[in-house]
Amino acid sequence: MNVPPAAPGTSPGPIVPRASTALLFERRLWIWPLVAAGLLAVIGFWMRSKVDQAIQVQLRTELKTLLEADVEGLKIWLDTQKSNAVNAARSADVVRLSSELFAVAEQPGDIVSNLSVAPATKQLAAELAPAVEEHGYSGYIVVNRQQRVVASLAAVLLGERDLPGYQEFLAKALAGDPVVSHPFPSLILLTDKTGRTSVGVPTMYTAAPIYDEAGQIIGALGFRLKPDVDFTRILSVARGGETGETYAFNRDGLLLSESRFDDQLKRASLIADRPDSQSILQLELRNPGGDVTAGYRPAKNRADWPLTESVASAVAGDDGVNTAGYRDYRGVPVVAAWKWLPEYEFGVITEIDKAEAYAPLSIIHTVFWGLFGLLALSALAIFLFSITVSRLRQTARREALKARQLGQYTLEEKIGQGAMGVVYRGHHAMLRRPTAIKLLNVEKTTPQSIARFEREVRLTSQLNHPNTISIYDYGRTPEEIFYYAMELLDGINLDMLVRGWGPLPESRVIHILTQLCGSLNEAHGLGLIHRDIKPANIMVCQRGGMFDVVKLLDFGLVKAVDAEREAGLTAANALMGTPLYMSPEAVTNPDLVDARSDLYSLGAVAYFLLTGTAVFNGPTINEIFRRHVDARPQAPSERLGQAIDPLLEKTIVRCLEKSPAARPASALELADTLARCVAAGDWTGADAKAWWATRAPKETVDGSDAAAGTTTSAAERHDSDDPLIATIA
Repeated sequence: MNVPPAAPGTSPGPIVPRASTALLFERRLWIWPLVAAGLLAVIGFWMRSKVDQAIQVQLRTELKTLLEADVEGLKIWLDTQKSNAVNAARSADVVRLSSELFAVAEQPGDIVSNLSVAPATKQLAAELAPAVEEHGYSGYIVVNRQQRVVASLAAVLLGERDLPGYQEFLAKALAGDPVVSHPFPSLILLTDKTGRTSVGVPTMYTAAPIYDEAGQIIGALGFRLKPDVDFTRILSVARGGETGETYAFNRDGLLLSESRFDDQLKRASLIADRPDSQSILQLELRNPGGDVTAGYRPAKNRADWPLTESVASAVAGDDGVNTAGYRDYRGVPVVAAWKWLPEYEFGVITEIDKAEAYAPLSIIHTVFWGLFGLLALSALAIFLFSITVSRLRQTARREALKARQLGQYTLEEKIGQGAMGVVYRGHHAMLRRPTAIKLLNVEKTTPQSIARFEREVRLTSQLNHPNTISIYDYGRTPEEIFYYAMELLDGINLDMLVRGWGPLPESRVIHILTQLCGSLNEAHGLGLIHRDIKPANIMVCQRGGMFDVVKLLDFGLVKAVDAEREAGLTAANALMGTPLYMSPEAVTNPDLVDARSDLYSLGAVAYFLLTGTAVFNGPTINEIFRRHVDARPQAPSERLGQAIDPLLEKTIVRCLEKSPAARPASALELADTLARCVAAGDWTGADAKAWWATRAPKETVDGSDAAAGTTTSAAERHDSDDPLIATIA
């Protein structure tokens, strides 16, 4: 394929790869960081979801493991305490001495005095002393069936019965079940872990029934435990991190063990701010609604706060794990596992602050969002840079246009504007030849538009027929302005001709059609199909002293039927052409049009020249398409209201056949048929000269877009009020 050389000072053609690549990087480079950022975001969110799930699974497992370890340790300790009480209660000496004291308690007189001086009291104390010392108990009591205390390390309890805090666990022991009580406030003066002696110090007991020789329960033996030391220590054996803790609570949500955060609770006024204050038996496990350790102060009274989520679930009898997080009794978000122990009538919870539990995930999130932020900033920087470069290039192009100089071409006034570009009158700097110069629209420069622009030039430059517009040159300026130079036509397009002066005589129609057949015969011979034959793309001109010289314009929609490489420039099955002049197959199967489709359009142009109207019209584009596919055209003579040469009319109607096979086989055959028409040859050079001398106003000829050979849409060439007459491309 021969391509005209570029003008001096410009880049030589062909230039598709370089132009496309440059514009791809100019217009598309910024997309890739955004795409990468988007992909990273999707991958990041997916990974975050997977990591979250993995950490939650791991955290769930760890919480359950810690809880089970603490619960199992607690059960072992509880069973051990019950076993100690059972073993002591079954001692023969304990049974004997207890029986004696039970009898003393039944004697008349002062029970306390009687018990105090009874020999069995001292003997029982001596008998139980080894067990108390060995197991670290801080006291003991022995009660009869009526829960009256007959022996105790604390003398103040002698003779007392139905003591608050004692009744429940003693009732179980007297019923035959070894038991460990819940912690409860002491009724007597006891020394707490700080060394202060006071009433209300947390205490708890393990107790077992005392059986006589007949196997009957005659009383119960109990040992006093220190819950703030023993019970709490067992629950703190296994706990996670800096904020993990395990604690016990009763059905009312009262804390039965000691909190790890007593200092925080004092500062938040959840317990009294005194040295001897403890959370055990003082703190109800309720949600304050906010983090009190961070200064939050609830608006509601403490009694109106709800139980924490885990406590509420446990007292309802449910075991569970929460890794999503909830607020604990400090209002701090935590994760937890919990279990209710029905045999002991209390629950156990293992908790850890959510912030600590998810610290590894927070690090991952920080790294991810940092990288994503850097990538987003990079994408934004590249985007802004490309915008700036693009604007600078556009500015350079505009300045070049203002300077009226494109390489060796000097621009004069603008004479036309089409869908793809602008046309200027100009001349070559050295040849001084008047030229029409078509510039690709600076604002619409894309790789696709450049490729299509150059395709139009390459295809048109292959054609040498005198009735096809001639291409002189094409190229690209340093400012990336793409252009091509073509012959400057002094004429008018057929659409303007008919609309300005009405239908043409048969002889002139034949004269014009014959020249068009010559142009199309050459194009079809090279395997090129125009696909947009219409009055606006055909000009009659004055050339070299000749008049009514026809020029076929705008090969921008040409299809190279034997060149698959052109397929990417127009989508498969895309409608190409102008609705009023499109062949049926161009509507129904546009990817398979051939040369006979151009002949259909040429017949539609002939119909318009003879009658002054289009073959088909309609209220919508779809209706026009339907009529091209299905409707029979009205005979030109009927439309015009006067007789027409039968052969000419038959030839035009044959061109408009729905089936391509029924049309003339070629443009050459059509030209031969036109030559046999009655009026063929009647339009002479003298007739054309006379018409041009008397009827063609100079301003119309020079002012038309088509005078420069520019691409124009039907909407520009036909009724401006008719939106249906639009080029489809």
